[in-house]
Amino acid sequence: MKQDKEIPLKEAAKITKGPYRNFPMVPRVVFGPGSFDQLGEILGPHRSSPDAPVIFLVDDVFTNSALIERIPVQFNDRTILISADKEPKTGQVDALVSQIKEDFKELPSAVVGIGGGTLLDLAKAVAIMLNNEGSSAKYQGWDLVHNPAVYHVGIPTISGTGAEVSRTTVLLGPEKKLGINSDFTPFDQVVLDPDLLQGVPKEQWFYTGMDCYIHCIESLNGTYLNAFSQSYGEKALELCEEVFLSDISASESRDKLMMASWHGGMSIAYSQVGVAHAMSYGLSYLLGTRHGIGNCLVFQHLGEFYPEGVAMFKKMMKKHDIQLPKGICEHLTDEQYNTMIKVSLGMVPLWENALGKDWAKYITPEKLKSIYQKI
Repeated sequence: MKQDKEIPLKEAAKITKGPYRNFPMVPRVVFGPGSFDQLGEILGPHRSSPDAPVIFLVDDVFTNSALIERIPVQFNDRTILISADKEPKTGQVDALVSQIKEDFKELPSAVVGIGGGTLLDLAKAVAIMLNNEGSSAKYQGWDLVHNPAVYHVGIPTISGTGAEVSRTTVLLGPEKKLGINSDFTPFDQVVLDPDLLQGVPKEQWFYTGMDCYIHCIESLNGTYLNAFSQSYGEKALELCEEVFLSDISASESRDKLMMASWHGGMSIAYSQVGVAHAMSYGLSYLLGTRHGIGNCLVFQHLGEFYPEGVAMFKKMMKKHDIQLPKGICEHLTDEQYNTMIKVSLGMVPLWENALGKDWAKYITPEKLKSIYQKI
């Protein structure tokens, strides 16, 4: 194995002056306990006709739950229960779009995602593909979508991914794991109801919350850092520290984590994530590792990149008695390692944010393999 070059200290922000990206944001958001019950009122003005249904994509963990009964179904609306056990795929999006177009004469009035990052990403992708031709796989990348999405609403039931506010929908495709990053991706409306976070299993709560925490560390330590990203990232990090390191009430924790997720997602609008996300994409693509735990599995070994962030992460793990799985990559073949490495190295903006434009001088396949072997 050839010797890795020493990774240089990151320099100050490198965003050049103009032209600046005119990024879209979620135009409408309602926050507060019980705000889910305003959904019917929110959707009303957007119903174009009784034959243009609202499609509710809901995490199947809510099957036979009280939440299902609260969904404001009217006319020929449809509720589709979807498992979030696996990362969302382009084929899954294409199948949902095909089913909806076949079953209804008119395009839906709205698509509503209710769940965690998987369901929110599926809702964004389905809303886009109902108005764009071909497979969703051909839109994986930056600014490849040309037609506006169907009106779409995001309702998170777990906090951390930032999917409720981001301009991307991350999908596993036949050749890569990559988001549909476009101005048409963000939700038209988000409903932030902290009461919906009750009952989330502890480990899932932690892993998804750490997605937000790692967003912050990577954004605040990146070469793309600027005052816009910094202001949101610092607030999100402060909230994460309160949630995961201090002793606050359950209701306050839900409120603060929901807002940490929102601010964390906003922090990367003008910035990017970094090493952990780039490498976790390789894990997800090859092994189907869920995004939150994938980030944690990688981040624990990134002390040379984010020393203070990793130290605090391990402190949070200890406080909440979280034991990460071991031996995930123990029996992988060289070909499998190479697949993960290829996917990871393809995340150029993430590496550039982490280490600057010359990142490829320091991040070699051997370097990545040595980290994957520790997982």
